[in-house]
Amino acid sequence: MVLFGTLVNGALILIGCILGLFFTKIPERYKETVMHGIGLAVVLIGLQMAFAGDQIIIVLLSLLSGAIIGEFIHLEEGLNRLGFWIGSKFTNKDSDTSIAQGFITATLIFCIGAMAIIGALDSGIRGDHGILITKGVIDGFTALVLTTTLGFGVILSVIPVLFYQGALALVATQIERWLPEEFLNGLIVEVTAVGGLLIVAIGLNLLKITKIRIGNLLPAILTVGVIYYIYSLF
Repeated sequence: MVLFGTLVNGALILIGCILGLFFTKIPERYKETVMHGIGLAVVLIGLQMAFAGDQIIIVLLSLLSGAIIGEFIHLEEGLNRLGFWIGSKFTNKDSDTSIAQGFITATLIFCIGAMAIIGALDSGIRGDHGILITKGVIDGFTALVLTTTLGFGVILSVIPVLFYQGALALVATQIERWLPEEFLNGLIVEVTAVGGLLIVAIGLNLLKITKIRIGNLLPAILTVGVIYYIYSLF
């Protein structure tokens, strides 16, 4: 079953979120320190991914083009509105929980990364779900802690995770017909590097060191494919 790994991943996130909802009464100082720990770990994960890149110029051009596109179409504002709209369907309007923040932060953490991309491709190409199941265990623990601090919005991230990884897995069943293996392997490396820098940005935001509009950088995940293709022609 091509989508088995994705479904397990989503289920583990859901379980983590449900458990996290029961621990929302944890004192703020515990939550703050835990979030700092998660932030540091996220920065480390992002740096490890970013260092995997082979061509810094591809990463740079992808981020620059992605930023221009994201700012032009006001992508982060759109994501915020989407988060609030989805949240309004599940919570009352007087809730002081940041639905959008939880939704966007968790979605980016769970969707952008080597394990999400490679795991989904592995499920589709080889029918091996080990990477996504391992990712699901990590995501489940992360979701538990995130839910205790960011609230109900985190649980909504299950929806894009299922669609994103599921779509990748389904496309991967046919991808070898379209792309040479060497090109595909190189593209994954560069996408992972770009995604790693976005993960670093998430960590910095969680640590409240800065406030990067990560949503407006998301198009870089798409533009890296175009830029890598042009680069490969030379």
